[in-house]
Formats: sequence, C-alpha cells, structure tokens
Amino acid sequence: MKVIVLGAGIIGVSTAYYLARAGHRVTVIDRQPEPGLETSFANGGQISASHAEPWSNPATLWKLPGWLGRRNAPLWFRLHWDPAMWRFFLRFLANCRGAVSRANAEKALRLALYSRAVMGELRAETGIAFDAQDRGILHVYRSARALDRAAATAEHFRGLGLDTQALNADACVQIEPALGSARDTIRGGIFSPGDSSGDAYVFTHELAQLAADAGVEFRMDTKILRLAHMGDRVTGVMMHGGIMMTADRYVCALGSYSAPLLAAAGIDLPVYPAKGYSATVPVTASNRAPVVSITDDDTKIVVSRLGNRLRIAGTAEFNGFDDSINDSRAGAVLAAGLRLFPDCMDRDGAEFWAGLRPLTPDGVPVIGPTRFRNLILNTGHGTLGWTMGVGSGRAVADLVSGKAPEVDLTGFGIDRF
Repeated sequence: MKVIVLGAGIIGVSTAYYLARAGHRVTVIDRQPEPGLETSFANGGQISASHAEPWSNPATLWKLPGWLGRRNAPLWFRLHWDPAMWRFFLRFLANCRGAVSRANAEKALRLALYSRAVMGELRAETGIAFDAQDRGILHVYRSARALDRAAATAEHFRGLGLDTQALNADACVQIEPALGSARDTIRGGIFSPGDSSGDAYVFTHELAQLAADAGVEFRMDTKILRLAHMGDRVTGVMMHGGIMMTADRYVCALGSYSAPLLAAAGIDLPVYPAKGYSATVPVTASNRAPVVSITDDDTKIVVSRLGNRLRIAGTAEFNGFDDSINDSRAGAVLAAGLRLFPDCMDRDGAEFWAGLRPLTPDGVPVIGPTRFRNLILNTGHGTLGWTMGVGSGRAVADLVSGKAPEVDLTGFGIDRF
C-alpha cells in the first residue's frame, strides 16, 4: 500500500519507519529542509512517562490567576483576540477538573509506557545513538504541599504500572550529587528510574536515515497547501508549485500545523500551539553537571544532560503561531537552570530556541481515524512528543495496516471532542 505521511518530526518519522517495516511504500512530506527542525529540534530531552499528568489539572487551575499577569510565568496566555485560543482556553479549563484530569492522565500514561517499551526494543534492534542517559528522571519540589500532591499522583501512577519513588531532599542529592548546591531549597522529590533522556533531534535524524534505508522517500523543502478530497476520501496532497501527490492512505503528523490544514478540509481539530523555550549550554565542569534528568516543579523547567551540553527547557506560552524568541522568557528558563546548577556551564555560550508544541485541551494526543476513510491522525502530543513518539508511530502503522495496535487507543480519537 502507498502511504503519505505529512510531517517529518519525531511523530512523522517514527510513523514512516514502522510503516516501511510493515511493507508499505512510504513518502514523507515536510516544509523544512531536513527532519526534526520543528518541535523535535531542541526540546527538553526527557522521555518521561512520569510527566503524563496534563497541564490541564486542578493545580494549574489554582495557579493560573497568579500566572496570567506575569510575562515570565510557567504558563502564559498572551490575551488578544484569537477565537481559536479562546475556544481552546475554555476547553482547557473544563479539563482541569479532578476526575477528568485524572482520566486524561491515565490515557497519556498508557501510551507513554507503551512508547517507552517500544523505544527499548528499537534501541536494542538498531543500536541507534542519541546522547541517551538511562538514569531516570528526578522531579524536585520546593514546598511540602507540592510534594504531597506529587506523591499522591505518583502512588496513583504506580498502580498503573509506573515505577516511582518518593524521596526526601538528602535522597535526591544522593541520586544526583550535582543538586548539592541547591539542597537547602529542595523539600523532596519523586524519582522515576525507568525514564530516560536524550537528543530528540539527533534521534529523529538517525531514525529518518534508517527509514530511508528501508525505502522511505523524504520530500523536504516542500510546502503543503491543502488536502484534496471527494466524498469520504482524501484524493491527494496539493503542494507548492501546483504539484499533487496521491496515495492509498494518508497520515497527518504536522504537530501544531495539523489544525489549520485539517480545518480547510472541514475537520475541527482542537490543537493549539504552546510555545516552549530552551537553552542549550556548554558544560564547563563535568563533575558538577547533572547526569540524571531533572524536573523543577516550581519553575516548570527540565534539565537534561546531552553529552557535553545541558538542555534547559520549559514553560508554555499561548500566542498563536508566533515562534519568535521572547528574550525575557528565554532568559527566565536559563536563570532557572542556573539556580539549580550554578557552577557547571558557560552561560554566555547558551543557544536559545523556541518551538511550538501541539497541545490538546485535555493533554492527550489525537490518534486515529477521521471522517475521511483513508486519513489517520497522529498529532497533538503537546510536551510529550519525544516521550510518545515511537509508540505512536508503531500504533498508527498498525492502524494503517488494518491491525489492532498493541496499545489500547480508546479515548484518543478526534470524536472525543
């Protein structure tokens, strides 16, 4: 079967790889000159099932009023007239209710754990290298209230198959000695030993090469204009220059850009871009730099070791499709990393990046069929595209092939909205 995959990030490339392994003829189309240059390029680096709790949760609801007026807040809505943003915001608030948020977290965790297992198989089979650190992820908390809430969530997740450990501050420093200088500011932590970290861009590039070796065609530097359709089928992809490509099946994995493309075809996809920032900083003192990936709950930033670099990333800014770098917000991300690890990096050598993460109101990706019989969605992974990427790709390859995926995708379809 001939399949066209729209998007060459971690989601699209993973989908293409597993489709090729299933024997399909696959073409990937993307406007960028090479794979992995959008959200996959400089993210936080965490493969983190322990991050399955969505942004839309009761704690966010309580913190949101204090965040709205702060330009460097972890979650910032730039309030302006954007009907799509306001519709998203109202749906987001509705999903902050306790029982709803808990159900959403359970779905996200299910896919994250599956993807983590698929990643292990893929690495064993291919030897793919991407500055991986298999040392777990440590979430640190600065208040007893936040730690107690996290411990309750961790206990719930343990019942669903995620190995987590609640720790006091001294135990956190034992796991990651580089936290020693911040010991007095930490109340405790939650450790997820099965999580890991690595460079998503390098991984996407390497997997794209493996996919190409398996016969996948990559059409880069190609702007997608619209989907041609008739009745209940997509009939082709219209591209810049009047070119149309056709296939038997189509997979939309365009991240934040999925929504406007699908809207033109009459599909309302509630995915809105949440801009995140990162700073990639050279390590100057290896013995004082962390090797365990860290999540700081207070500032909502993560720090991951990528070889001789540190990747500091976080925040979510709702400002449409503006991917420009706000110096204040980017600087706040770097400053948060420096507070945790002040003596191990060259702050003047920091390289800043901002990318649009495709967020759904409930924090669960949209995976599955559409009203067009030959179009499948694989998008809306928010901050967990790196975590869920290979599992999502394999599951969608199964769907295209007419097989039942190994992971239960109940509740992931667009029909839930």
